[in-house]
Amino acid sequence: MAEKKSVKIVTIGGGSSYTPELMEGFIKRYEELPIREIWLCDVEAGKEKLEIVGAMAQRMWDATPYDVKVHLTLDRREALPGADFVTTQFRVGLLDARIKDERIPLYYGMLGQETNGAGGMFKAFRTIPVILSIIEDMKELCPDAWLINFTNPSGMVTEAAIKWGGWKKTVGLCNVPVGALLREPPQFGLTERECIHQFAGLNHFHYHKVTDAHGNDLTDKLIDNMYDPNVDDGTPANIFDCKFLKEHLKQIQLIPCGYHRYYYMHDEMLKHSIEEFNTVGTRAQQVKQTEAELFELYKDPNLNYKPEQLSKRGGAHYSDAACECICSIYNDKRTHMVVSTQNNGAISDLPYDCIVEISCIITGKGPMPLNWGSFHPSERGYVQMMKAMEECVIEAAITGNYGLALAAFEMNPMVEHGHIAQTVLDELLVAHEKYLPQFAEKIAELKAAGVYPKDEVVQDLLKNGK
Repeated sequence: MAEKKSVKIVTIGGGSSYTPELMEGFIKRYEELPIREIWLCDVEAGKEKLEIVGAMAQRMWDATPYDVKVHLTLDRREALPGADFVTTQFRVGLLDARIKDERIPLYYGMLGQETNGAGGMFKAFRTIPVILSIIEDMKELCPDAWLINFTNPSGMVTEAAIKWGGWKKTVGLCNVPVGALLREPPQFGLTERECIHQFAGLNHFHYHKVTDAHGNDLTDKLIDNMYDPNVDDGTPANIFDCKFLKEHLKQIQLIPCGYHRYYYMHDEMLKHSIEEFNTVGTRAQQVKQTEAELFELYKDPNLNYKPEQLSKRGGAHYSDAACECICSIYNDKRTHMVVSTQNNGAISDLPYDCIVEISCIITGKGPMPLNWGSFHPSERGYVQMMKAMEECVIEAAITGNYGLALAAFEMNPMVEHGHIAQTVLDELLVAHEKYLPQFAEKIAELKAAGVYPKDEVVQDLLKNGK
C-alpha cells in the first residue's frame, strides 16, 4: 500500500485563543495524521495575537519529537496554496463586534447573544461574505482542500459555503455535542462506544436521544440526571445554567441543546442577561477579560502546553473535534461525529439540500448523515421556523437586502417584533458599518436620518474606531 502524503493545514483566524487546543489535538494525532506544515493566518487587527499564539504553537511542537514548522501570515493567499485542510475560526470585528451584538438588543430589553437572536444574525451578516471570499481564493489556490468551519454561527456559515459558495467539501463543527458524547456514557458506567447517540436539528438548535448498545433507552434517565445536583448537566461554560422545565423534557423525550434555554426559558435567561448588562457586563465583555489573561499566559516563553484557564473561555472540545474530523477524513476512519452538513433526507421535516446538524459517519469522502426521520409536532414546528429564518439571514447577508433582514428579525423568536425590531436592526447596522459593505446604501440613509446606537458602551467603542 502506498504511503499517504503528509498534510498541510491552514487555519484562518490563527490568532484565536483556541489555537493552542488545536495544536494539542494535532500533536495527539500526529501518528495518524502526519502534518508537514501548519499556517496560521489572521488580519492586521489580530497581528499581535497571531504573533503571541504562533510562537506558543511552535513551542508546543518543539516540545514533541515531530518536526513541524508553524508559519504565520497576514495574507491568506500566501498560506492557501496546496492546502489539504483549511480550518476557519475567525471573528469579524473581534470581540468588540460581539459586545455590540449583545448590548444593543439588551438596551431595548431583548436577549443579546453571540449566535442566537439579533446578535447571531448580525454575526452572520458580517461573516458570510468573508467565508465566500475565502472560498473564491480556495478555488484558485487549493481546489481539492476540505473546509472545516468552526466560525459562528456555524450552521449558517456552512450553508452559505456549500449552497452559495459551491464548496461541497465543507464540514461545520460545534463543541456542544462533543460534551454530551463525553459526559453522558459514564453516568451509566459505559464508554462512548457502548452508547448510541442520535443528534438532529440545527447548529445551536439540536436535540438528541441515547440508547445503550442493546437498544435500551437511556434518554429518560439522562433527563432525570439533569436535575440531580450531583451530576453535571452539561450546560456550556458560556450559558447561564437555568434548568429546563422537567415536565416538558419528559413529554418530548429528547435532550435539547444548551442554547435552547434562550427559547424555552426565555424570560429567565433575559432577566439574567439584563442583570449582567447592568453590572459585570455582557458575556463578550467578560470573555474579553478572560482572553486578555490568556494571552498574558501565552507570552510566557516557557509555556509549551495548553493552559487549564482556556476552559473558562467557552468552546471546550471544539479544536479536538476539528482535529478528529480531519483525521477521520484523511484516514477514512468512519468515526461517529455530530457535524453540520447537507441534510440529504436524514431529517424528513427539512429541505433535502439544507444544512443540518446531525449524527454522521465521517468517511474519506466526508460526512454521511444518519437517518433521523421526523420530529414530533412541537419540535418540528420550531426547527422548520428556525431553518426558514436562517435561509433569510443567509440571503440577506449576501445581497444586502434590508427588507429581507427585517423579515428575518420578525421571524426570530428572540427578537421583539414590530418597530422595536426595526430600531434594533437599524442601530446594529450603523454600529457595524465597517463590516457591512453590502448594506452601505441603507446605512447611509439611516445615518442621514440620525440613527445612532443609544448604549453608551457601544458609543465609546465607535468613538474609538472599534
